[in-house]
Amino acid sequence: MRLLNQYLKHHNTPDDLIDLIDSLMLSCKEIAIKLREGALAGVLGTSEGINVQGETQKKLDIISNDILKAVLLDNPTVAGIASEEEDYPVPGNPDGKYLVTFDPLDGSSNIDVNVSVGTIFSILERPKHLDGGTEAAFMQSGRNQIASGYVLYGPCAVLVLTTGQGVNMFTLSHGGDFILTEENVKIPEHTQEFGINMSNQRFWEPEMKNYVSDLLQGEEGPLGKRYNMRWVASMVAEVHRILTRGGIFLYPWDNRDPSKPGKLRLMYEGNPMSYLIEQAGGLSTTCYGHIMDVQPEKIHQRVSVGLGSKAEVETMMQYHAKD
Repeated sequence: MRLLNQYLKHHNTPDDLIDLIDSLMLSCKEIAIKLREGALAGVLGTSEGINVQGETQKKLDIISNDILKAVLLDNPTVAGIASEEEDYPVPGNPDGKYLVTFDPLDGSSNIDVNVSVGTIFSILERPKHLDGGTEAAFMQSGRNQIASGYVLYGPCAVLVLTTGQGVNMFTLSHGGDFILTEENVKIPEHTQEFGINMSNQRFWEPEMKNYVSDLLQGEEGPLGKRYNMRWVASMVAEVHRILTRGGIFLYPWDNRDPSKPGKLRLMYEGNPMSYLIEQAGGLSTTCYGHIMDVQPEKIHQRVSVGLGSKAEVETMMQYHAKD
């Protein structure tokens, strides 16, 4: 039995990074307790707030954000944080080394129906010449990530983490420790499972319509095999399924708001999940290029997403290749 801290130390993770990951996990344990209590703690339902994305906030969106914000800003290694639920980055210790971005409760539309949700996070180093409370400090491509991960709050709470040395899974025990349960996770290269919100089909680009149409034709279609479709409306749950058994997850651009390059957020969802997927041998793209190669221009920037089993993502990208 290997505890999270023991595992990180064994793999020569810097002490200050271990300390920061400890703070993140302290927050996630508290969020897990709130979720477990649910209606008993009065935390379900919708708040009266609207976040910077223009979305109605759930009570637990706000509670989770406040928990992470308080714990992280109390950590001297943190120079600044950026959250999906905050309008602007929040400064921490001026001498701190790290920046943290996070989606405090991904998939929160599922809370009231007791379906899996999660916390997604990404860790960057603060550029030495920039203040951690400025948006400019966070304008780094996903290739600069020091670590990323998520905690899935399902039948059990599971941390999925990379520090650039592969992907590992840790399960939260009754004693309150995250214990290594799966080491060096690898995504199968081929898949027969895809996840996409089919209700948006009429808004997609022709390339995505053609690809999904061929998936649905099964053995009789040009791809020559039968596919199963899944959709949970929680990116954490979708990615966890892919890391566990393979598949492809798609949230492409659509023309409902042509000015936005996608639905999901580059800094809070796209980059951290891409780091995990590629560390596990998969591929993560905008459907045209690698997500982690996108140079961010603003903290709440959006991005199209097509990620998962390498061979299937490459096939999807062939449909989007421009002559």
